[in-house]
Amino acid sequence: MPRPLATSLLILTTFLWGMAFVAQKSAMESLGPLTFTAIRYALGGLLVLPLVAWELRRSRAAVTARDWRLIALVAVAFFVAAWLQQLGLTMTSVTNAGFITSLYVLFVPFFALGFLRQRPHWVIWVGMPLAILGVYLLNGARLDSFNAGDLFVLGGALGWAVQILLIGIVSRRTGLPVTISAICFATAAVLAAGGAALTETPTLAAIGDGWLEILYAGICSTAIAFTLQAVAQQYVPPSNAAIILSAEGLFAAIGGALLLNERLTVIGYAGAALIFAAILIVELVPALRQRRESIA
Repeated sequence: MPRPLATSLLILTTFLWGMAFVAQKSAMESLGPLTFTAIRYALGGLLVLPLVAWELRRSRAAVTARDWRLIALVAVAFFVAAWLQQLGLTMTSVTNAGFITSLYVLFVPFFALGFLRQRPHWVIWVGMPLAILGVYLLNGARLDSFNAGDLFVLGGALGWAVQILLIGIVSRRTGLPVTISAICFATAAVLAAGGAALTETPTLAAIGDGWLEILYAGICSTAIAFTLQAVAQQYVPPSNAAIILSAEGLFAAIGGALLLNERLTVIGYAGAALIFAAILIVELVPALRQRRESIA
């Protein structure tokens, strides 16, 4: 897949994720975070099963024991990130949650360097602080407004960093991006269902009240977006992908403004501009350098 197409798929993924924050927040009016997480990922997993069957039929790759360990790590990180993010949304705004989640852009390059000994392209160290500053400005350039929900979402960002770092690697090794996504969905659904049975009291009436949010999160944000992410990240380095995906904070803010009447300040718009600048820098600089080298 050409890298520009992979980048476009990641941008679409980012849009679907960003808008999902509205659905996730609205669903908390009737559902507990674990109940919503369980239903959302169970639905997403069922929807991608035909693609999983197709992928497994055509695949000739041998999945090693190391691959299975990586898949298990990705699946657990996926559940932890999804749960903490959803829990945080019961206490913080869509806008805050979207921007704080984007902080995985800070964690991915350090995880890649520290655990995988992968040195990211030098432009990442330019784009990363720009993106972080953008997230800070989008949050109103204030730290004193952070609450417990913000901290839960921040913990989720650590989990998303692990998922973003490893999903591309294990997808390339196995050639099974959709199958790996389905395993993540199933793991999150099972663990969340177990937690919901112990700590929450889900009812059919409550599930019925949140049916629209469940459908959006299960179909668009889960089945479509996470599958696109797993496919596209085979062709985009994890640090670059993290920068691109960090724009979900901007789309979350747009969704919050349009549907929940949350508003950005002038300084927030400056933050949005910095995030887009970071995305352009990390994508264009390596591409232009590669093009010059190929011409030379």
